[in-house]
Amino acid sequence: FVILFCFLLQVLNEKKLQEVDSLWKEFETPEKANKIVKLKHFEKFQDTTEALAASTALVEGKLSKNLKKILKKIVAKDAHEQLAVADAKLGGVIKDKLNLSCIHSPMVTELMRGIRSQIEGLVTGLPSREMAAMCLGLAHSLSRYKLKFSPDKVDTMIIQAISLLDDLDKELNNYIMRCREWYGWHFPELGKIITDNLAYCKCVRKVGDRSNFASSDVSDILPEEIEADVKAAAEISMGTEVSEEDINNIIHLCDQVIEISEYRTQLYDYLKNRMMAIAPNLTVMVGELVGARLIAHAGSLLNLAKHPASTVQLLGAEKALFRALKTKRDTPKFGLIYHASLVGQTNTKNKGKISRMLAAKTALTVRYDALGEDTSAEMGAENRLKVETRLRALEERGIRRISGTGKALARTDKYQNKSEIKIFDPSGDSTLPTVSKKRRIQEMDEQDTEVAVKAKKFKAEIK
Repeated sequence: FVILFCFLLQVLNEKKLQEVDSLWKEFETPEKANKIVKLKHFEKFQDTTEALAASTALVEGKLSKNLKKILKKIVAKDAHEQLAVADAKLGGVIKDKLNLSCIHSPMVTELMRGIRSQIEGLVTGLPSREMAAMCLGLAHSLSRYKLKFSPDKVDTMIIQAISLLDDLDKELNNYIMRCREWYGWHFPELGKIITDNLAYCKCVRKVGDRSNFASSDVSDILPEEIEADVKAAAEISMGTEVSEEDINNIIHLCDQVIEISEYRTQLYDYLKNRMMAIAPNLTVMVGELVGARLIAHAGSLLNLAKHPASTVQLLGAEKALFRALKTKRDTPKFGLIYHASLVGQTNTKNKGKISRMLAAKTALTVRYDALGEDTSAEMGAENRLKVETRLRALEERGIRRISGTGKALARTDKYQNKSEIKIFDPSGDSTLPTVSKKRRIQEMDEQDTEVAVKAKKFKAEIK
């Protein structure tokens, strides 16, 4: 046997290879390993780039140029021998291109494991520290190539940011609801006059007790008309009186709401910048919030790039999908992508068509962002323009149709004037039951026959 690794090793004792379960005992020490295999050929790479290209070809099951030269020179001399390979796909490629007999079995797997454990004893002349450094560098390079890793494309920050943003929205809603209900006992009219939650909390924090509204200036928070309404309502309010301690607790709650709102604004700006840096085309297509939720739902940008367009369209609607399949009803047409601005612009009838086309273009832009080298958003802008063109065509109700050869006027249906003038129906004037024409004719025939029979009887009596 001749073993292919980063170098070529020749098997000395083939009988011991037959015992697969106890083969590991032959590689317990370097001395035992040298009795099983020996180094036949060693090829040194010129630099890390060449080593990475050869390793990448092996991982993908392809035959690199250097490996092809070595096999032609060394193994071709021993063409009657078998070549043991750890990858069956690579063995098939070698057999097709070089017409060499290859073998892949559990015995080969155990043999490779033993060679890796005693690699320092089999390949002499390389210091262990230097060899470890080279292996580590090559492993890092290979990992970067396989994962298409870039330090700028860290989508974990996006997943954490969008999750925190959703949590902050929930907490803000709870806090604001509690603040309005709590202060509503003291000044219930204020909640109907001020609809903006942040302005409501700022007014309560600045004024405190409702009796202070008459002497307080809140023009920096509210418009003049609303400020006048608030002061007028404070004088005739039906709310109950509260203590100063209660007002202090309400003001402290308002401080929390304002701080969380400011942090939410800062977090949104951070998420927007990260999305434009990591997935600019996806951000242009569906927006930063929807794009971040798609990435978080898929787990990572690379996982989202692996999804087909049909899966991207229904991400977030898995429960509805399986419930529809179980009950044999209509499946949903959209999931998280429903919140995109392009889907929201169209009417209810065309939402399914637009979401399907938007999902197809989104899948393309995600793959471009995840696997492409360019960081511009031109592709996303072009695809968004196509979706907007399709949206306008659907809104024009088919007056213009888009074909493969270009735009042409669609054929319009022939116009038929249908009069909407109603004619008076005289049948409703009579209260007698209506009789059909056929039945009326039958009754007249019966009367004629009766008259004829009576006439015959009368003639017979006269005779």
